[in-house]
Amino acid sequence: MPRLAPELIEQIAAANDIVEVVGGYFPLKRAGSAWRANCPFHQEKTPSFQVNPQRQIFKCFGCGAGGSVFRFVMDYEHIDFITAAKKLADRAGIRIVEQEMSAEDVARVTLRRRLLALHAEAADFFHLNLMKKPAAAKARDYLKGRGITGEVAKSWKLGYAPFGGNPMLSFAHEQGFSLEEIAKSGLCSISGDSEEERANPNWGQLYDRFKDRLMFPICNDTGEVIAFSGRVLDAEAKAAKYVNSPETPLFTKGAILFGLHRSKRALIDKKTAIVCEGQLDLITAFEAGVQNVIAPQGTAFTEKQARILKRYVEEVVLCYDADAAGENAAEKSAKQLLSENVAVRVATMPAGEDPDSMIRGRGAEAFVAQIADAKDFFDFQIDRLAARPDFSTPRGKTQTARKLAESVSIISDAVLREAIINRITMRLEISAQQFARLLKKPDEKSGDDGARETKPARVLDSTISLLLKVALTDQAARQWLHEQDWEPVLKDADESGLVKKAFAAEVNVDDPASLASFLSTLESNDEADLIELLEGRKPEFAMIIAHDCWNELERRQMDRRIEALQARLRVPGQSDESILGLQKEFLDLVKRRSDIARPFSPPL
Repeated sequence: MPRLAPELIEQIAAANDIVEVVGGYFPLKRAGSAWRANCPFHQEKTPSFQVNPQRQIFKCFGCGAGGSVFRFVMDYEHIDFITAAKKLADRAGIRIVEQEMSAEDVARVTLRRRLLALHAEAADFFHLNLMKKPAAAKARDYLKGRGITGEVAKSWKLGYAPFGGNPMLSFAHEQGFSLEEIAKSGLCSISGDSEEERANPNWGQLYDRFKDRLMFPICNDTGEVIAFSGRVLDAEAKAAKYVNSPETPLFTKGAILFGLHRSKRALIDKKTAIVCEGQLDLITAFEAGVQNVIAPQGTAFTEKQARILKRYVEEVVLCYDADAAGENAAEKSAKQLLSENVAVRVATMPAGEDPDSMIRGRGAEAFVAQIADAKDFFDFQIDRLAARPDFSTPRGKTQTARKLAESVSIISDAVLREAIINRITMRLEISAQQFARLLKKPDEKSGDDGARETKPARVLDSTISLLLKVALTDQAARQWLHEQDWEPVLKDADESGLVKKAFAAEVNVDDPASLASFLSTLESNDEADLIELLEGRKPEFAMIIAHDCWNELERRQMDRRIEALQARLRVPGQSDESILGLQKEFLDLVKRRSDIARPFSPPL
């Protein structure tokens, strides 16, 4: 992994107060000098997640997660260190220079920066067309008919892609972007058929992807434009109603939620997300004051989108069209959300209406009331299945129970699962035991999403724990330990890598920025282990403890060697000379071992 200069890491850490950063994702409550919350990395009822503003670290005493502000953003956002550092640097207005990256990393970061610049220019280009150009009159009329004012269009930077020729391609070329950058942006398509042609396009093969469409910029969660969605304006056109940017180095369709960069604060405050089907539905609701809204880039949620939304809310209200397609989308989305243990309700819109038309026609209060009346997903599903002619028959109820059990089996949270089972069995008038037999065991969380099981942190050897603590908290002890011949002493220890880093570290644990810089060099388990050690008070007599712990580790090394010699002496058929040599080494080790004092072990 590419590294940043320690001085830059310290600068970023110093500029980002961990209480403010964590509090931007979910609410924290003061508990004495610390702050607490339910841990975001595992399910729990009693808060065990603690943020220490003095050391600028976090620690969960339930699952063992812990570390600096960088580690929190990495684990919470499921991103690597460089990406987390960049997010924090952007937050603090600090410019990162990737001076220590490999050539490949520099090329990747440079391309990303150029594509972001191209998308920002494209958003301005489309927006200027919408607001000023005569050819965009029908787009302006369309927005006016949907109640979108010029101020709202400006706020969301709506745009218009002209018809005829390739104006976007020409504009990008005039702004100094290369053929490769334009091709990789997705703003233009490639006409070549063969793989070779598509891998090495020329200017003649490129043409504008978006033509004669109302343009919606799609932003990441920090507000950078990374893609576009274009809506057709001619109701009689045979073209697709919406055309979206393809997958690019910036944009993965199933990993982005439209509007999240504007609505995430409202999501956190309300703990509920209202999911709209289209961009205009979301914009109308947001501008009417209903701001805890988002929209997927498609009809149904993906696993990644559900996981992202879980970071902000506890409940989701699905607000899809009242037709078969909308109901199917609600069912698919609900399964993804339930797998993340998010409560789901479904708001059924009146026939022929969507959030946009309801708010424009009857006001935001009517829409809010519709959301408040949203049904629990399982009630919605039962009502849907109850419309079948055979629902009231034993066979019909059995099929309904099996269908519902498929959804319930996804839920891993025991409390939520039991509450839903009780609701379903009451509606179906069957016993909970009968229904339970239909359930599958809930899937365990996979490791790729950063979820943790509720278990204590790795238990370090007590002597090594004490040695680590004095090495980190006392510079003189750390210097003495660093000068010892510790390679043979630690070669069999599981924690050897962590100990070596601690001995060689240039860190001041009383300086949060220095500590964050050092912690950024560690793996997550090692970082959590050190956070556990640093939570306690500093040990007294650090140099005495360092000597005593070192003696204990040397004594263990000798014990291992003595056991190996005893085993070799028991091997039959050895020469007298060989046996004498082994016995001499054995006696020397026993004497040396007896000369080493027992370690002094004060409490941590």
